[in-house]
Amino acid sequence: MKRRKVCILHVGGTIAMVWSEQGYVPRAGYVEEYLRAMEELSRPDLPDWELVRLDPLKDSADFTPEDWVRIARAVRDRADDYDGFVILHGTDTMAYTASALSYLLVGIQKPIILTGAQLPLSEVRSDGREHLITSLILAGTVHVPEVCIYFGARLLRGNRAQKVHNASFIAFDSGNYPPLATVGVNIAVRNRLIRTPKERPVGLTNLERRPEVVAMQVFPGMTERGLRRVLEEPVEGVVLETYGAGTFPASNKRLIRAIEEAIQRGVVIVNCSQCHSGQVQQELYGTGAALARAGVVSGHDMTPEAALTKLYCLLASGATPEETRRRMVEDIAGEITLEQTVPAPPL
Repeated sequence: MKRRKVCILHVGGTIAMVWSEQGYVPRAGYVEEYLRAMEELSRPDLPDWELVRLDPLKDSADFTPEDWVRIARAVRDRADDYDGFVILHGTDTMAYTASALSYLLVGIQKPIILTGAQLPLSEVRSDGREHLITSLILAGTVHVPEVCIYFGARLLRGNRAQKVHNASFIAFDSGNYPPLATVGVNIAVRNRLIRTPKERPVGLTNLERRPEVVAMQVFPGMTERGLRRVLEEPVEGVVLETYGAGTFPASNKRLIRAIEEAIQRGVVIVNCSQCHSGQVQQELYGTGAALARAGVVSGHDMTPEAALTKLYCLLASGATPEETRRRMVEDIAGEITLEQTVPAPPL
């Protein structure tokens, strides 16, 4: 039986860093040396693999939307040559890249798994070795045609994941969607959770420009002046990270007026919760309903990372503000659950 073939795309991150006078930094060639020394990677029960380095290697803190595009292009250019992809990536912005790739690579029905490490492969206790081996196995043997993150013995849908810890080996979680697979002695895939491919997928493949998209967290004491500065031109899209179920300091009418004026000008504002789990229900409280009346789009249970990258990709692909508002509440790549359970009001 022919071995399946996996492409390892190396884009940077802690997994491939070495210590220097400036702290941990990427070093070109290190991963190649390390993989050549791993005898288990030549075992016949592992997929065949090839490493492709996408220079320049970066700490993911330096990533920009242009990096999402170059990774997506690298996958698309090689999609016919491999059965799956493993992307070695830094953890800090991995959830953003995974979310963006889920929109940019709709229609490529192959496993695309981002992984990395909390400790570099150059450290004896690195978690990167297991992540790399298991990601290769998953990408080459398991039918999960999605963009995923594998970390800490769990395979998560990429656009549902968030980094929740900067020191634990369990660094990622997906508060609103269970793991697609868990890894122990055996690999347990939850097939019922795997996204069913659409016959005619509608993705976002052609990004024509770089729009101005920002995120702002609501906080006690926020001022009209500060909010207006965030909303002023040339901003086109905003992810507003609100409290709880989507509430906002609506008693401050000046804040609501600033939001209304921005929306009338064409700015798309999406309401996402600051909470890791749960969903936005703008009509549940009066302080959230005020945002709905102003024209703010509910982000439902999307993560802020998934909402921001979706907003960016929609606007960059040429969608009008009206089309963007409509598509923000459509499920493009499994990033959103539209059914909501609203508690009944008291009798």
